[in-house]
Amino acid sequence: MQDAQDEPLFVQRAAGLDIAKAEVEVTIRVPSDTSPGRRQQETRTFATTRRELDSLADWLRSWGVSTAGMEATGDYWKPVFFLLESRGLDCELYNAAQVKALPGRPKTDRADSIWLAKITERGMVASSFVPPEPIRRLRTHTRYRRHLTQARTAEKQRVEKLLEDGHLKLSSVISDIHGVSGRDMLNAIAAGQRDPRALAQLARGTMRGKIRRLEEALDCSFFTSQHAAVLAMMLEVIDHYTTRIEALTATIEVLAEPYLPQVEQLDEVHGIGPVCAQDIIAEIGIDMTVFPTAAHLVSWAKWSPQVKQSAGKRKGSNATGRGNPYLSAALGEAAIGAGRTQSFLGAKYRRLARRMPKKKALVATGNSMLTIVHALLSDPNARYTDLGADYYEQRMHTRRQARNHVRSLERLGYKVTIQAINPDTGELRNLAG
Repeated sequence: MQDAQDEPLFVQRAAGLDIAKAEVEVTIRVPSDTSPGRRQQETRTFATTRRELDSLADWLRSWGVSTAGMEATGDYWKPVFFLLESRGLDCELYNAAQVKALPGRPKTDRADSIWLAKITERGMVASSFVPPEPIRRLRTHTRYRRHLTQARTAEKQRVEKLLEDGHLKLSSVISDIHGVSGRDMLNAIAAGQRDPRALAQLARGTMRGKIRRLEEALDCSFFTSQHAAVLAMMLEVIDHYTTRIEALTATIEVLAEPYLPQVEQLDEVHGIGPVCAQDIIAEIGIDMTVFPTAAHLVSWAKWSPQVKQSAGKRKGSNATGRGNPYLSAALGEAAIGAGRTQSFLGAKYRRLARRMPKKKALVATGNSMLTIVHALLSDPNARYTDLGADYYEQRMHTRRQARNHVRSLERLGYKVTIQAINPDTGELRNLAG
């Protein structure tokens, strides 16, 4: 038999915290005073009030605890994490699913805190990303702005359903019924105007070319006074949301002033505007040392689908998984916007959408955009340079281009035979296919 030496601990003085709404179980593990090479531990219970958490921090500091580990349980971890962080402790936040997957975990609150302390001192689970306090303040505002925007969108959809209920087919003629012309018409309808011709004359700009169609769509024969009363309430709610969103945006611009250079960097990328750039920075921060490579960032955001295959069969849905929903929403909007542009990203989306579902093409485009974001935020002096919409065509072999064009024509129902010609003489060469 040969003696074996245990691996050294990552943290000599660690604490594990099992957090509930009203109380937190805390276990500290430190080197033993009497037996060299052994550990001693103590468990206490604290309430989650500010005074009790201050007592918890003082107790941890009295034992020289340097690192505290806890699970991400709802939002209950935030007061504990932020207070201990402000008192100078190194706080580690663990994904509850990863902690649960470790073998040997007991299941009582007291035993959970001991288990978390052991995880912390051994470094068994990688900690989750928690941005610094200035980014967290910005994140609070950007997330609430997105919630209000989603609520306003839901209210706009209710307006369209109400119009359909009253047999007003305005959305069949106007793509955005809440634009300038559409909103004037809605206000007039809510105020009691029922004459289709008078309503159609409220159209502006290019919308005036649809006067005849608008008159037919604005027939108010089935639109009652009850419909009008509800419509007025809905428009008032939409205006309320718009006012709150504008106020939030003004506050966000002030909070984002320290990150204005990064916002300008991201704004250069097709599909990403100032608002989207603020949302992205609020979710991932500007310190890219947290993510060693772009692949780490893309994987953390769950924008890198993995195909699980066994015995020649694909397992599961091959989806990206559940990542940060706010970052995913911003990336999705940016990818949709980029797909409509004549740029490298737009050409990539259209090229992929020809041979795969559009949602998958959007994920692939968002993957590329997040890689670009990582590169820009990693270098303050970096600037985005678009490769151009013809990037793929310029680098594609001539035969491959010809084959793609032939396949496109065949999908339209044609049978194509091509022959190469000599560009100098114009004479036919050998049959190419």
